[in-house]
Amino acid sequence: MFEIVKNTKINFLGLRKISYVLSAVLVLMGIFGLFKIITGTANMGLDFTGGISVQVKFSQPMTSEKIREILEKVGYKVYLQKVGAEADNIFLIRTTLKDIKSAYGSTEIINTLKKETQDNDIVVLEENVIGPVVSAQLKQKALYAIFWASIGILIYIWVRFQFKFAVSATLATIHDVLVVLGIMVFLNKEIDLLVITALLTIAGYSLTDTVVVFDRIRENMRNILKESFESIINRSLNEVLSRTLITSGTTLLVAIALYLFGGIILNNFSLAIVLGIIVGTYSSCFIASPIVFDWETHEKKQKVTK
Repeated sequence: MFEIVKNTKINFLGLRKISYVLSAVLVLMGIFGLFKIITGTANMGLDFTGGISVQVKFSQPMTSEKIREILEKVGYKVYLQKVGAEADNIFLIRTTLKDIKSAYGSTEIINTLKKETQDNDIVVLEENVIGPVVSAQLKQKALYAIFWASIGILIYIWVRFQFKFAVSATLATIHDVLVVLGIMVFLNKEIDLLVITALLTIAGYSLTDTVVVFDRIRENMRNILKESFESIINRSLNEVLSRTLITSGTTLLVAIALYLFGGIILNNFSLAIVLGIIVGTYSSCFIASPIVFDWETHEKKQKVTK
């Protein structure tokens, strides 16, 4: 099998105190980000705030800057995206409920554009409205999805390995989701259902990476009887390091390409995936396995004391 690095002897467990401190800071940032989301003070997307989304087609060339200038003059804060080819002259216009002046916000936007661009015919291709009740339900369901995903991970690893492995994997997964969420909120990125989808994807990716490491640890525990538990964990992490780097590296390249060329709608989703791959790879080596080691060490000390 092709390997990027061979015969590494990195003392992963020896670095765990540093990784614990780093992760504690990042997780605190994530908890703060989660608090901002729950209280509605983060940059929330239309899915969670409510609002309108209108897709329009102009008969003649038009620019995003011109549309924004027209609508900002009458007090609208809008998010714009060019859709399709340059010659299509199709734009996606989005604004939140708090920016809509009346119940007829979309009609008002269209009428304003028609008034300011009388020589440029406008056709409304699509219009979506998300009310405040629906947006509140979506926010609640998104939080439930993350919660039940964590419970599912705990049960799955518990059945497949041991309870301490299950708790470690679950903590590492929650760590990854919180860290990515914290960074996204810190960067003032819009949090919408696509970002929540990315967080759930990250949870699955992180779990897969962690399971590979745990599988190798379990295998080495069965086959290598003369080494200490610390040595077995370090050995296992070094043995799967090349596989981890190759898998993460190739996935990361795809995610970066999606971020660069996927358009504004997928921008935050792909950024979250990029961050998740990096954080997930880090946690599988420096968080999940060290927690298992510290747990095992604590259990042995308790047995000796008794």
